[in-house]
Formats: sequence, C-alpha cells, structure tokens
Amino acid sequence: MAGRTGVFLEDSEQWSDVIYMPCSKDNGFVPEFPKEDPDIIYLCFPNNPTGMAITKDRLQEWVDYANRIGAVIIYDAAYEAYISEENVPHSIYECEGAKGCAIELRSFSKNAGFTGVRLAFTVVPKELVIGGASLHDMWARRHGTKYNGAPYIIQRAGEAVYSEAGKAQIKQQIAYYMNNAKTIKSGLAEAGFEVYGGVNSPYIWLHTPNNMTSWEFFDYLLENANVVGTPGSGFGPSGEHYFRLTAFGTHENSLRALERIKAL
Repeated sequence: MAGRTGVFLEDSEQWSDVIYMPCSKDNGFVPEFPKEDPDIIYLCFPNNPTGMAITKDRLQEWVDYANRIGAVIIYDAAYEAYISEENVPHSIYECEGAKGCAIELRSFSKNAGFTGVRLAFTVVPKELVIGGASLHDMWARRHGTKYNGAPYIIQRAGEAVYSEAGKAQIKQQIAYYMNNAKTIKSGLAEAGFEVYGGVNSPYIWLHTPNNMTSWEFFDYLLENANVVGTPGSGFGPSGEHYFRLTAFGTHENSLRALERIKAL
C-alpha cells in the first residue's frame, strides 16, 4: 500500500485513495460490496478486532465478485485455528474460483503463539494471473531476490507445529483461550453490555455504554477497574464507540478483570 493510499483526510480520518467498507452490527460486521470497483480487496476472517466470522456462502459471493471485476482478494486467515462453527470456512480456497483471484495469508503468531518470532506464510496460487502476469511468479522472484528466509531455528519451531505433539498442544492452548473468550463474553452480556465475537475468535467486541467514545471508555475502565483494552477507534472510523477485549491471558486474570468490569 505504500505510496498508493493518497492523502490523509483529517476530518474523516481516512486515506483519499482507499475504499472503506464499513463493518457494523447492521451488516453483521461483514462488509458489503463497495460502489467503486477496487483493484485489491482486503478481508480478514475471523476478524480482528470484531471477532466475527464470515460464512462460506458469503465468502463465495466475494470470490465471485472479485472474479467478475478482475480484483485480487488478500485474505488474512491468521485466526483460522479458532474457528468452531461448521459453516465458517478455514480457507478461502474452499470457495470455487478462489485460486484465480485470491492470495491467502497465514500466521503462526496466533495459532502457535509465535508473535515474537514473526513466522508466517503466504499462498499465491499459480492460477492467479492478472493482465497476463503471473502473481505467483512475481512473488517467487521477489522472495528469491529480496528475502533470505526465516532463521533455521524458527523454521524448526514452525515444523514442530505440525507434529502430533505440536498439534495436540496447540489444540489445548486454543481451547484454553476460547474458554476465556466464552467466559468474558457471557459475563459481559449478563452484566448488560452489548458484545460480539468470542465464538470463532479470541476477541470480544464491546459496544461502549452511555455513548462513550472509545477513548473515554478506555480511561473510564482504566481508572475505575484497572483493566486495559484497545479503543475501537484505533482500528478505523467504524470502530468508534467500540472496544476490543482479548482472551489472550490466564483464566484467573480474565475472571478478575471480568468481575471488576461487572462491578462498575
């Protein structure tokens, strides 16, 4: 995106050359097709920060749309391992025609907790050809000339993720975090908060009470409950009046934070 986003418009807090696709409770936090025809479409599901997922049928509509207008979908599937519902796809390539229009990103940071080592991989199908140019070939050339690869010790760590022991440990870790998410979401809902996510993702997306801005709620929560979260406005204009909480913590700390919030 470097150099192609245009001018930053302070009034709207948007870039002039970026097409924004609002995700709100009105559309289930899944964007509608834009009025303009984009060249690149970025989709992240399960989503950060909303914690919401997309159904296979809806994702198929996006694939069909991209193929129809000649756009490329960048599909961020970093939280794929947290999917629990059957109608939510684990990969965009489950959709017919996706290999001709989509690039998928996968991260070890979220499924294996490798945030600090920066290990991930990108899938660029050979079928993905735009204007007669193979994006697979261009990506391979770029990596072959500008990137030396992940350090060997980190590659071995990535390899261990796919061992039988690694799979079992990751499954156990994800179950632990998702139990936190379920506890946080249900507890906040019982306390009268409007909350989303927490089913196919370790994030809970909370609508701020009393029409507070995201930062006002951040200050209120910090000062009165000693709990820290992420103001939704930091994720873009549609995030205002929302607040992100995470299940990435110990169960004991999650319960302690939940009780403090409920006591407000």
